[in-house]
Amino acid sequence: MSHIESGWGAGPSSRYEQLAERFRPVFRNIRAGAIERELQRQLPLEQIAWLKQSGFTALRVPESHGGLGATLPELFALLIELGEADSNLVQSIRGHLGFVENVLNSGSSPFRDKWLTRLGRGEIVGPAWSETGDARQSEFSTRIARSGESWRLNGRKFYTTGSLYSDWIDIGITDENGKGVSVTVSRTAEGVTVLDDWNGFGQTLTASGTAIFANVAIAADDINEEIHFRYSPAFYQLIHLATLAGIGRAQSGEVAQQVASRTRTYSNGNAPRAAQDAQILQVVGRLRGAAYSSGAIVLHAASAVQRAYDAHFSGDQEVENHAVAIAELEVSQSLNVVSDLLLNASSTLFDALGASATLKPLALDRFWRNVRTLSSHNPRIYKDRIVGDFAVNGTLPPEQWRIGVADKSSV
Repeated sequence: MSHIESGWGAGPSSRYEQLAERFRPVFRNIRAGAIERELQRQLPLEQIAWLKQSGFTALRVPESHGGLGATLPELFALLIELGEADSNLVQSIRGHLGFVENVLNSGSSPFRDKWLTRLGRGEIVGPAWSETGDARQSEFSTRIARSGESWRLNGRKFYTTGSLYSDWIDIGITDENGKGVSVTVSRTAEGVTVLDDWNGFGQTLTASGTAIFANVAIAADDINEEIHFRYSPAFYQLIHLATLAGIGRAQSGEVAQQVASRTRTYSNGNAPRAAQDAQILQVVGRLRGAAYSSGAIVLHAASAVQRAYDAHFSGDQEVENHAVAIAELEVSQSLNVVSDLLLNASSTLFDALGASATLKPLALDRFWRNVRTLSSHNPRIYKDRIVGDFAVNGTLPPEQWRIGVADKSSV
């Protein structure tokens, strides 16, 4: 690690550097092709395979099942580093990381043992929960129906981020009795089609598009209770914030390198080289400060999420309730600060370089597009209201929520 890289601060644990050094060569290889993939719209299939082979996707899996047993602060610190290499990769495995947490929180069961074994082998799971159009908040239009001794799955999902790269797909459905459950199927099962049709202007390589399930055979042990680990909203949101912090590092680093090598300057500037111009150095300093602050906020909030995880196994319901609420609150308090820092930085960076910074081969525009896209998740305007309601009235944040057409009873 160079002295410039060490300026991001120490990791969240005494073993963090040893853990991170295992993956940094992979991160460097991922970063080396990030701009070309962005410009050519090359899906990161090979890069996902590198993460699987290196053990990154099994970070949280216990060592007894082939994983590394990382803590949540260690995970989020590594996600920041991966986000610096390519923000698409972090979001692409977000659903997988959440599935791992669900398994870890599921208690001793055949389900837990089966999936820890698969996850420890490096197998990854993509999500298929969101439905667009007239899908309701209270139920899924994707359903299973009995067919002899098994079931058949039919439906259509969107925002299936990373499922195109996965081995398995975890699907939120409604069963024959109108109950919400989940099923997990092989991505290559007959009747499963995952499309590369995500056309958002940011995070373009996350495979966040459509999955279609046409009469897919479902066995009884593929059906699971629709139970989410209690700190899931905070966890999923914090992955986005870690991705943003990684983007902050990437853009500040690329701009610093551009400034250091820049020979053209303005006659009305402050120095014969950009690297000596105080105003340009000020811009670069602000970019780095935004990245540092964002990362520090993420790691602090990650400690709160870790406490929520630990509280689940404490046997004290009141302790767990409090830890889950505070984790959600800490992440909510962080969201707009981090997103505003990076939205501003991803626009300000152009002030350090001039018009040449807009040239397509540099792909510097990808930072703003990606930050804006990530900041559009889980509407951030609601987070400030939730935090304000807590500060003024002591109202705890909602633990779980859904998106869709509101039921008539709730309108």
